[in-house]
Amino acid sequence: MRRGLWLIAIVTCLMAGQSARVRAQAPDREVQQGGRGAAAAAAAAEGASTKEESSVTDHTITIGGHVIPYKATASTILLKSDAGEPIGLMYSVAYTRSDVKDLSTRPISFFYNGGPGSSTMWLHMGAFGPRRVSTTEGEFTAPAPYKLLDNTESLIDKTDMVFIDAMGTGYSHIVGKGAPNMFYGIDEDMGAFGQFINIYINRNGRWNSPKFLMGESYGTFRSAVLGNYLQNRYTMHLNGIVLMSSVLDLSSLTFGSSDDRVYVYYLPSYAAVAWYHKTLKNRPANLEAFIEEARQYAKSDYATALFKGDKISAADKDAVAKKLSYFTGLSEDYLKRANLRVTLGQFNVELLRSRGLTVGRIDARFTGYTRDLLAEASQGDPEGPAVGGAFTAMLNAYNHDELKFGLDKDYHNQGGGTWNWVRGAGGRGGGGGGFPGAPNVSGDLAQAMITNPKLLVEVENGYYDFATPFFATEFTMEHLGLPADLQSHVQLKYYDAGHMMYLHDSARTQLHNNIAAFVDRATKQ
Repeated sequence: MRRGLWLIAIVTCLMAGQSARVRAQAPDREVQQGGRGAAAAAAAAEGASTKEESSVTDHTITIGGHVIPYKATASTILLKSDAGEPIGLMYSVAYTRSDVKDLSTRPISFFYNGGPGSSTMWLHMGAFGPRRVSTTEGEFTAPAPYKLLDNTESLIDKTDMVFIDAMGTGYSHIVGKGAPNMFYGIDEDMGAFGQFINIYINRNGRWNSPKFLMGESYGTFRSAVLGNYLQNRYTMHLNGIVLMSSVLDLSSLTFGSSDDRVYVYYLPSYAAVAWYHKTLKNRPANLEAFIEEARQYAKSDYATALFKGDKISAADKDAVAKKLSYFTGLSEDYLKRANLRVTLGQFNVELLRSRGLTVGRIDARFTGYTRDLLAEASQGDPEGPAVGGAFTAMLNAYNHDELKFGLDKDYHNQGGGTWNWVRGAGGRGGGGGGFPGAPNVSGDLAQAMITNPKLLVEVENGYYDFATPFFATEFTMEHLGLPADLQSHVQLKYYDAGHMMYLHDSARTQLHNNIAAFVDRATKQ
């Protein structure tokens, strides 16, 4: 999935070198001349392929009864290697309020989605940009014509915004001496985003502005390492980091052999989704109270039962199956045949099997037809097709018609290549005793907060998010190993929505209000 966190290789076609095309189209006599003529042509072609581009347009939006004028800057920034050689052009769209006399002290926020290998069109056109794609609530959005609306939940009222597309996505592409292995990895990606942000801050005179990182999904993983990197590499201290649908420890999403933790992490999410789809025999009236009951059972009796492994008694197994059925809506017989351990793919196809439907992973409110009614696990995620067509069409139309950028370019919703999950010498991921482990960057976030004890963190969680379950996030945040004085600097918020909580209309308003208050709090402390 474009925003999911499967450890997979994502393959895309990278932009071919402009120099080869120019030489192929050059007059015969210039090619035959060789010497300075050919060298000059090659140099010109290389220069063209690394040239930055920019388009600036003026707009207004009304938020809370106030008309806000702003400039939109769609542009590319050239990244260079340590040797000073061009390696990539990174695309972004920046929104700057134009009626502010002194921008140097106005907050500025950097946004990005996840994957790894996803463009940032989701946060840009679904959550916080001044224009928003209209989609059908919790259902498949009908094909074109689609609608593009003024986004009254945009954060332009509180902060200037820069939406960055990771290398290989959007219009960002490798150039010059660049190569995929310079960008596609935890530390490599961190370095590219860090260089981009440093250049942007320098060019736009924003060193004295309060600074925020706001990422979604793998973007939260990126924020942990990037926040620590910016403070150490550039001495750029941040005011706040917003983690939307967070995962810092990838083992918390992995249904690994003989590792029972992930089943514990997912149970409260299973309960929330079963409640939403009304599959429970005795459905409680209050969702939050039901989720809290599931939390308490997951970390006590359920965890204890799983820890017993094959030594669990038949009576205990029957008792646990009965309780799990109460929380999940699955039959006791199915749960016992699953050995009390139901993977996400199994749950998604089993919950509504009697209705012939599969529930979504990114947002379990969405459902799609199950083609193979005998399937053991889900074959796809119905949320992606439900909104992907609308976002793709409107993003392209918006870039071309309103931002005046990219008319002759392909915007890549997804991109990247084989991802390097191994950290460098300074990285804190991996396992102990010299053996590799699932990447875990919680230590990077903790170090960033210790280095800068005024750094605040807010975590946004969707109850129906199966990509990054909220109970796993709670466990991670409670095990950062922070000094007592800093533990209150991490706050968690919850939404009656999925991974992309902004696809739910009321949740989008709640998200705006929570983050706006967070920006104020982190700026004025």
